[in-house]
Amino acid sequence: MTTPTTDAAAASFAAEIYDVAHLTGEFLLRSGVTATEYFDKYQFEARPDLLRRIAAAMVPLIPPQTQVLAALELGGVPVGTALSLQTGLALALVRKQAKTYGTCRTAEGPVLDGRRVTVIEDVVTSGGQIVLSTQDLRDAGARVDHALCVIDREQGGSAALREAGVTLTALFRADELRAAAGAS
Repeated sequence: MTTPTTDAAAASFAAEIYDVAHLTGEFLLRSGVTATEYFDKYQFEARPDLLRRIAAAMVPLIPPQTQVLAALELGGVPVGTALSLQTGLALALVRKQAKTYGTCRTAEGPVLDGRRVTVIEDVVTSGGQIVLSTQDLRDAGARVDHALCVIDREQGGSAALREAGVTLTALFRADELRAAAGAS
């Protein structure tokens, strides 16, 4: 995690997110993999106090050339909205599939053609949805080479994104959350 806080404050914040969002059991992930550990992002996204702090911690991670934030449906939307409010950057809302009515767009909001766009996601496992959405954004003319997430589960997402020409930056990696929870 790279934030302007002390290591102790960052570890305490990581432990808090872990305590709120970490679940054990059997979970089918979007990637098709079954996991015994799950980070329920809605548990931290539904809490204004935590979401505000997450956004504040993520602001320094936004690449300086970013002109538009692109929040992925559904979990990336609360994080992207909070970041947009913190930074004043325009926010595009990106669907998994284009609507079949109205504008029929995949991405709603500001014009993306020729603009530097940073993708916002909540939790990354395989990176599959970011790869797909990045291609949709590029097809709309966006210049996308960065993605930010709250939690990188460290299960291949970063490598898959790198292959797609996207650098993933996470507020926390899963191992950092586990370590912080063990230390608290």
